[in-house]
Amino acid sequence: MLPSALSDFVALIFPRTCLACQQSLARGETHLCTACRTQLPYTDYHRLAPTDNPLARRFWGRVPMEYVLSYLRFLRRGRVQHLLHQLKYQGQREVGTALGQMYGQELASHGLGADLDLILPVPLHRRKLAKRGYNQSDTFAEGLATSLLVPWSAEVLRRNSFTASQTRKSRAERWQNVAEVFEVAQPEAVRGKHVLVVDDVLTTGATLEACAIKVLDAGAAAVSVATIACAEH
Repeated sequence: MLPSALSDFVALIFPRTCLACQQSLARGETHLCTACRTQLPYTDYHRLAPTDNPLARRFWGRVPMEYVLSYLRFLRRGRVQHLLHQLKYQGQREVGTALGQMYGQELASHGLGADLDLILPVPLHRRKLAKRGYNQSDTFAEGLATSLLVPWSAEVLRRNSFTASQTRKSRAERWQNVAEVFEVAQPEAVRGKHVLVVDDVLTTGATLEACAIKVLDAGAAAVSVATIACAEH
């Protein structure tokens, strides 16, 4: 009884709140409350055949992808936007780790991930990394790796130059902005492997496309991509 009583006392002094809605978590709930877990806009794209996956179509004719996956739909002023804001701007690293673990469990339960060899987060430039203190994509990669039992590394992919924000750019402008900013710093790490490249949000796909091309050029056998959320076209 003592551990439970102590846990209740700690929760009273330092209340745990849902990462999405900020309401207090009930006993047994972790990271997200039951209501948010039920109501989050899941994509369920991992349940679809590649030819039926609307995200996969964004890369058709550009770069061959095994899987194109995203956990949640990005909706403005909704729970997902709040989660991403907490992750990127409020120092809440556990958002990325928790969502990675949850999504990894979902993917594993559907047999996805068994053929993956390595998870690589899209890197931040050192200036942005120094300002934020961490790379939000690293946290998502770490969470996925924990559930999928696949190694991950923040050292293999490198961003060589600082780029302007992608937010207000067209697809063509986004592609020009990132086409040559990435490199595979450790080609031996990807050679002959199926690599999963992960990021926080998929919009046009330009950043993930640029990374995937570099990974394939370095000798990877196959590449897939996954994100926390995706913006609908």
